[in-house]
Amino acid sequence: MSQPFVISVILNTNRCADTLECLASLTQNTYQRQRAIVLDNHSTDGSVEAIRSSFPAVQVIRLTENLGYAGNNNVGIAAALAQKADWVFVLNEDTILAPDCLSELVKIGEADPRIGIVGPMVYHHDEPNIIQSAGGLLGPRWESIHIGKDEPDQGQFQGPRAVEWISGCGILVRRGVIEQVGMLDARFFYYWEETEWCVRAGRAGWQIVHVPRAKLWHKGVQRNYQPKPSVIYYGTRNRLLLLAKHHAPPTAWVHAWLQLGRTLTSWTVKPKWRSMRDYRNAMWHGIVDFLFQRWGQMPS
Repeated sequence: MSQPFVISVILNTNRCADTLECLASLTQNTYQRQRAIVLDNHSTDGSVEAIRSSFPAVQVIRLTENLGYAGNNNVGIAAALAQKADWVFVLNEDTILAPDCLSELVKIGEADPRIGIVGPMVYHHDEPNIIQSAGGLLGPRWESIHIGKDEPDQGQFQGPRAVEWISGCGILVRRGVIEQVGMLDARFFYYWEETEWCVRAGRAGWQIVHVPRAKLWHKGVQRNYQPKPSVIYYGTRNRLLLLAKHHAPPTAWVHAWLQLGRTLTSWTVKPKWRSMRDYRNAMWHGIVDFLFQRWGQMPS
């Protein structure tokens, strides 16, 4: 029996060096039956030429419009399905995989046909033994919680286990899941889209599993990470969109609105938070755009 066919989908926007390093780690993976697709989002740093020169077997698709993390990756997911992928690995360009990462993920995914999504142990790239995400939980309040966040890896996560969602920096999805529940919801544009995808899959009966033996290092988030106001906008709007789309219980709605109200009040009234005015405005615009059902890219 041949190995399942895995196609990795990598979105690149002017991150030539990172994308090349990510592709090198994929090439060095022990898993043989794999291919990569790079989606280039109007890069001006020579990314396309460098990728084609260094990795001629990699397919590069130039995007014609920016549909955000969700919509752009859907272009690659559709291409992967058209090329008969059994599993689609949506992968950030600023990640580096351990040589056996794909093998470990596929081994667990193929162990049970009910498993639809698997994800690796994600570490901080600048602190290689510090966990960034060991899978995710929503919990009763429907919050986006990274399990094990910022903990040293001391073997506290041993075997594969069920989680509620997988970090979008590296998420391996079975073809059957995509055929049943669809691709990423492009309305999210950026942020919360992988969580919503996992919620959709879980509600359709698929299992979501974190695989600690599959290791990946992510550059994009550090322990002292300070999000931009745009992240606050998308985080606010899209969290509310997730609650609405999946008919979250009243307790989740009450918690979300109270949390937003407290934060907006603090950022408005308290002198020590004057530096957060741009964040306050972004949060307010996220709420307004949710209420008026304005999706896609944040207005400039």
